[in-house]
Amino acid sequence: MNKSTLSIQLKTLPNAPGVYQYFDANDIILYVGKAKNLKKRVSSYFTKKHENGKTRVLVKKINSIKHIVVETETDALLLENNLIKKYRPRYNVMLKDDKSYPWICIKKERFPRVFQTRRLIKDGSEYFGPYTSVRTVHTLLDLIKGLYPLRNCKYDLAEDKIEARKYKVCLEYHLGNCKGACEGLETETEYDESIKAIRDILKGNFKDSLMQFKNQMKQFANNMHFENAQKVKEKIEILENYQSKSTIINPKISNVDVFSIVSDKTYAYINFLQLSYGSIIRSHTLELKKKLEETDNELLTLAITEIRQRFNSTSKEIYVPFRIDLGSDIKITVPKLGDKKHILDLSIRNAKYFGMDRFKQIKITDPDRHTNRIMAQMKVDLRLSDEPRHIECFDNSNIQGTNPVAACVVFKNGKPSKKDYRHFNIKTVDGPDDFASMEEVVLRRYKRLLEEDKPLPQLIIIDGGKGQLSSALKSLDKLNLRDKIAIIGIAKRLEELFYPNDPIPLYLDKKSETLKIIQRLRNEAHRFGIEHHRNKRSKNALTTELETIPGIGEKTMIELIKKFKSAKRVSYAKLDELEDIIGVSRAEKIYNYYNK
Repeated sequence: MNKSTLSIQLKTLPNAPGVYQYFDANDIILYVGKAKNLKKRVSSYFTKKHENGKTRVLVKKINSIKHIVVETETDALLLENNLIKKYRPRYNVMLKDDKSYPWICIKKERFPRVFQTRRLIKDGSEYFGPYTSVRTVHTLLDLIKGLYPLRNCKYDLAEDKIEARKYKVCLEYHLGNCKGACEGLETETEYDESIKAIRDILKGNFKDSLMQFKNQMKQFANNMHFENAQKVKEKIEILENYQSKSTIINPKISNVDVFSIVSDKTYAYINFLQLSYGSIIRSHTLELKKKLEETDNELLTLAITEIRQRFNSTSKEIYVPFRIDLGSDIKITVPKLGDKKHILDLSIRNAKYFGMDRFKQIKITDPDRHTNRIMAQMKVDLRLSDEPRHIECFDNSNIQGTNPVAACVVFKNGKPSKKDYRHFNIKTVDGPDDFASMEEVVLRRYKRLLEEDKPLPQLIIIDGGKGQLSSALKSLDKLNLRDKIAIIGIAKRLEELFYPNDPIPLYLDKKSETLKIIQRLRNEAHRFGIEHHRNKRSKNALTTELETIPGIGEKTMIELIKKFKSAKRVSYAKLDELEDIIGVSRAEKIYNYYNK
């Protein structure tokens, strides 16, 4: 990959949080990093002067860039952690194991303990995390202990041992931090109710618990224990600002593949996320070019088979946006709510970003491909016999019935060709008559093009409904152009497209590129016509009286308006002031006219 291609990748990076990966010319990963804003962070490597020698060497070796978009900075941090441990890039600090971040464990035992750990043991215990802040873990555990007195001893509280009175309550019981389950002073049912509430807190559903915590704060305050009340208040503030749910940190979702698809008329983009213990360990997006208008279902099925073979995936469950058939060995899940849906949405987001990046790159590197695609699409959408490479759009302007004018704007290959724009002053029509004005303008425009032997457009667009379209058709008939140029009218109200001799209008998808180009043509014609109309009205309003003075022409009038700014100020000017600008003879004519 050359430097120009690398430059294009930099320009098309999204302004979103995520993880970026640098690869050398042999496609070996060099570095993995996280960013709050991918575009700004990655671009800084190539715009700043780096003092660190290794950084300069790294930048020289970068041949290509890949990125994964995530929801939050926390997600980016955890994903970076996973990718570094998986690929061990040369320029990253090595992360040896999963002890980088703490978890909260609800131990699988009778009267479960709740504690912080950095080890995940597959014994049926529940693990929540990993958390990027130890302070958050401590805050959660303090909240839990403050609301629900739990044991912290490591005794085996089997039912027979409690009945045999093998244990005695400890200091924690006397301090009120434990209810004495070891002596049978708390039932297993009561304890499990507390564990259920704690589980809700760790999942992010701590509305009820926070309410109890606030009540606790009020009780401290009522009892004049303001120091304790302040400590509780600080914990509440931390928890209210804490976002406990993340699309990457749900350890219940393990050994799962996630696939999503985003497609347009020509291409489909399929994103693949591989999850292990709730964390993303791989992301890949595949681009497929459509050949026979294949459905999303067909393309997704094909892509899943290819990607799973490529990455040797053995996951028995996959998440997809709609039901597909991959045989009986794989469980297909179509998430609708919760963490699974959040993960699927993240995959869709990555597919969309990949598609947008490719679209931007194509526009930069191969603008003809982009133009050809749009022209081919317009031909199909508008039912034309030829691609509309040259389009002309007409609009009338006669605000309040004065100074009727018309505008013609020209688009070539889907872009404005402003040197070909034309204004028209209506000559043969008295008063505001849109139909007659349109007939005159279209006739004048194409009569002149024929006389000068200039190329005709493939498509004419008339800003108006059936009436304006019929008037334009009369002019084309007079010039024998009806069968040589396609013509349509666009009504303003519902964006209906009218065709000659067809009473039923065509409605295009509001999001289609074809309709957007037509709307842009219409808006540009309207703007261009209004601008000319405004200039004409302004000129008439300022200069009407000056033009009536015998012997005063347009050139003299312009010089006076430039100096005095208005005709009224000219009327108040002194003779010597006028002489300095236009000479003695013409100055006397103007001065005598206003001072009879």
